[in-house]
Amino acid sequence: MSDGLQVEVSYKQVVKIAAPIALALFVPQLNLITNSIFLGHHSEESLAIAALTGVYYLVFAGIGFGLNNGLQTLISRRAGENRPEEIGKIFTQGIFIAFIVAAFGIIITEFVTPSILKAFLTPEQANKAIGFLRIRIWGLPFLYVYQLRNALLVGINRSKLLIIGTLAEALANIFFDYSLIFGKLGFPKMGFNGAAVASIISEFTGMIVIFWVISKKGISRKFSLLGNFRFEKETARLIAKISGPLAFQHATSILAWFFFYMLVARNSSQTGLAISTAMRTVFGFFGTCFWALAATTNSMVSNVIGQGRRDEIIRLVWKISKLSLGIAVVVCVILNLFPALYLSLFRPNDSLFVSEGIPVLRLIGFVTLFLSVGTVWLNAVTGTGNTRVTFLVEVSTLVFYCAYVFVVLEIKHLSILWGWLSEVLYWTFLFSLSYFYMRSKRWRQTVI
Repeated sequence: MSDGLQVEVSYKQVVKIAAPIALALFVPQLNLITNSIFLGHHSEESLAIAALTGVYYLVFAGIGFGLNNGLQTLISRRAGENRPEEIGKIFTQGIFIAFIVAAFGIIITEFVTPSILKAFLTPEQANKAIGFLRIRIWGLPFLYVYQLRNALLVGINRSKLLIIGTLAEALANIFFDYSLIFGKLGFPKMGFNGAAVASIISEFTGMIVIFWVISKKGISRKFSLLGNFRFEKETARLIAKISGPLAFQHATSILAWFFFYMLVARNSSQTGLAISTAMRTVFGFFGTCFWALAATTNSMVSNVIGQGRRDEIIRLVWKISKLSLGIAVVVCVILNLFPALYLSLFRPNDSLFVSEGIPVLRLIGFVTLFLSVGTVWLNAVTGTGNTRVTFLVEVSTLVFYCAYVFVVLEIKHLSILWGWLSEVLYWTFLFSLSYFYMRSKRWRQTVI
């Protein structure tokens, strides 16, 4: 180990990195569920529209997540090579790029998105969704900077510090959700739009707190973070090369999900759309362990390659896959044993919502088995640095995914249960393509 930057290939090291990430990811997902619960108690219409606005915002959040993953790969590689002087440069240029992308997202939401929503939704639904998004999108710069701190702390093997910022974000979100949606504690009653304002405040709070922690722990000084805040062409070009395909990959993936939700809105009842919102929270809430292990895979694969230990990569990925699948089995059992209990959190007095949602929720429990392994192997590809392959794997999979949901929902007009079966198809293809690439050993020639 060199200055705590290099990692070992062991279950202990995997858990040491993944556990704090899981907790840090759990808190924002708890925020999402809190939003959905409050909106569900506000009205079924609010919960239904939240399905569309939530997935739309995730498109831009996905771009930031791609940037985050690219930076994490680069920072982990430099940590494995024991080159701490490069880490601050990479982080600073990541901030530059994040602000540019955030500005683009705000412009698109203000001038382009309204026309798209009006084409698919009723006038009343479209107006509510547009009003919400025009507020919500201003949280994007805070979210991107907040995501980049993930890349830094995971990349330098200090993932336990993630917990502090996310805890501050969660407390702010719960407080302002309750206060602004329902007009409590002297705050104005904003209804649906109150959730948007609450989310922006919570993202800003988390960003400020985590940078305070980084400063107090001496990380800013050690890696000269933001110490020389100017644009550096070569470093920015390297980040774009690694992060660009990942940003497009995540954006494309969530756009496909947005397409799915649009088809549900067109061909299903308001109850069906509300059920789909609840299903999205399952991926976030129960999926935190899988996303944490995926992020750990990315970081550890890149770090170990940086140490020159390429022969240990496949063994490492299988270790993480077994852990992830074990957790998925537990999740699948829980969701199949207590589906009504989970669904009643959102619409406690709505028997139709619960009865129609139970078979879908049980299916999603089954889907987690495929997700748990697929996301680990996809992030192993990302960790090698060949992010173009990651992008191609994702796009190839999405072609089949979109074709399936279009036929099932738009042409055949089948139930949302058939629509959600698309997730089995998606994760099976994703795992298969990622696995065969890693076993081909072509990634060994990638240099970043």
